[in-house]
Parts: sequence; structure tokens; C-alpha cells
Amino acid sequence: MSPDQVVLVRASYRLLDQVKGQAAGMFYGRLFTIAPEVRPLFAGSDMFRQSEKLWNMLGTIVSMLDEPSHLVPAIEELAQDHVRYGVKPEFYRPVGDALLWTLEHGLGASWSEDTRHAWEAAFTALSQIMIRAAYTGGAPETSHT
Repeated sequence: MSPDQVVLVRASYRLLDQVKGQAAGMFYGRLFTIAPEVRPLFAGSDMFRQSEKLWNMLGTIVSMLDEPSHLVPAIEELAQDHVRYGVKPEFYRPVGDALLWTLEHGLGASWSEDTRHAWEAAFTALSQIMIRAAYTGGAPETSHT
């Protein structure tokens, strides 16, 4: 990610953070619509608490985007947790799609193509690190962050 993209991701996250409860609800609603196969992973979950966890983790990730030496180990650990929850590699794409949809609809007029590209770059890099760490055992490439 470029420094300008990091700035765009952080600025858009801060805007959406003001309505984080609504945004997290939008995210999960969209995710369950486009990928109903992930819904069973949340059976019995307190979705309010899950939404808080999602938003807190997203905030942590956003805050460390320009610190790969701290971000990569945290993402690798998160990937291992997701494996234990039953997440499969093919679930990452709809998660990214749901995230972008949430950002676009949540930010409204503040959303731009540059912001989309920045979030796409961030999610692509992070999901690649997570998939490698969780499913292939390969060393992550930190040059994307």
C-alpha cells in the first residue's frame, strides 16, 4: 500500500467509526446475504459482541497499516484463530466484498474510487497474509503493506 492509500483507509475508517454499530450490522447483513454458507460459523454468537470485536480488530489493523513488523504477526495470529472457528480460504473473498459494500454504502458521498482502491489493496494484502499463514504455512510477504 502506498502512504496515500493508508491515509485514505484511515480517514474513511474514522468516518465510519462514528456509526460503527450500524456499519457492523450492515457488514454482517451483507455477508450473510452474499455468502450464506458463513452464517453457521456465527450460530450461537452474540452478534452485538461479535460486531464490537469486528470493529475493534478492524481499528487495530487500520492503525498498524504502516507498521508491517507489528501488523503481520497480529494478522497471522488472527488467521490461526479463524481456522479454529471454521473459516475456509474461500470465505475471504465474500468478506472483502461485504466490507467494500459496507464502506461504500456507509460512507455515501465520502466514498471515492481512490478510497475503494485503497481498501482493496489493504484487504488483498491482509487476506493473502492470513491465507498463507493459516492454510499453506508459507512465510508472508510484507512488501504489500
